[in-house]
Amino acid sequence: MADLLHQMFQLNRALSFNVHEHLGIPNWVFYTTVLSITTVIFLYYMYQDKPKRATHNSTDQVSNKVRTPLRFERVPTNGIRLHTVIAGDPSKPLVILLHGFPEFWKAWENQIDELVAAGYYVMVPDQRGYNLSPKPKNIGDYKMTQLANDVLGLIEYAGKEKAYLAGHDWGALVSWYLITQRPEKFYKAVIVSAPHSNAAAKLMKTDPDQRKRLGYMKLFMLPFIPQYKLAKNNFQYLEETLLKTSNPGTFSSEDFRAYKLSWCDRGTINCLMNWYRTIIFRPTRFAKGKTGAKIPVKIIWGAKDHALKKELAEESLKYCENGSLDVIEDASHWVLHEQPRKVSKLIIDFYRSN
Repeated sequence: MADLLHQMFQLNRALSFNVHEHLGIPNWVFYTTVLSITTVIFLYYMYQDKPKRATHNSTDQVSNKVRTPLRFERVPTNGIRLHTVIAGDPSKPLVILLHGFPEFWKAWENQIDELVAAGYYVMVPDQRGYNLSPKPKNIGDYKMTQLANDVLGLIEYAGKEKAYLAGHDWGALVSWYLITQRPEKFYKAVIVSAPHSNAAAKLMKTDPDQRKRLGYMKLFMLPFIPQYKLAKNNFQYLEETLLKTSNPGTFSSEDFRAYKLSWCDRGTINCLMNWYRTIIFRPTRFAKGKTGAKIPVKIIWGAKDHALKKELAEESLKYCENGSLDVIEDASHWVLHEQPRKVSKLIIDFYRSN
């Protein structure tokens, strides 16, 4: 048997044809090239953790905090259908509320009733990649231009020319982009807990403490590892992060049940990571001459924000022609949950003001 295996090995060597040797390519060049190509292909597919359809329903995540009747629609926009919570009279002025990471429409749950009572028609989408909205798998699907076009499609669907806008965290970053690039589509904007990208870039260069606070984003650039870390032990990392960075009692067990439903479908965490990966791999720049906001802007900031220093809010104000800043002292990054009535009042008073 050993002789037979040896003869087969020798025959295989005799019949093999080493193309790189025939072409005069050194072994180290050939194998380095092969390894590099293999690595690129491996990483490409690692990033593409293909999502599955969500297994829960819209009503599974609604709590008794909302008294206003809610409608759940899959709104056609920008080639996809965003799962959107809709409340109020469609004839009233439109308000669009954009959530951030790692939440979904529920981030704005505490503001819906008061906005509707104040006479607004409210739309709160699950942004692409989140919860019950479609989950494109490519990093490029989460470029800022795509995210912005999703929102513009909501305005068109509602049959409105313009809308009032509010965004928190990543939703606020999308809002910054929209009000600088497409100001004609918005009356006013509220920015909660997220800086203008130019202000962030400036402070990141000069403030080591701010760089340290955002160091977690480096993990999110990696393939596979962040998905594993965030999902491990029933999303323990995400749950502990929300608890550690918020005031005691901010998030209830019912909140986490709803959040985990939004995170649990395969591929979802990878889609959430892709929002961050676009910063490096698919960056979007402001158009020349369009870095500042020309419409009225109110910035709301929690003084106890764990990741974003108050200086970012102050620097962001410089990019507003007509801006104001409200810092809420006893609030963290999760100010929408911690001070819901104060936030709602600030928003409504701002929208109504001249």
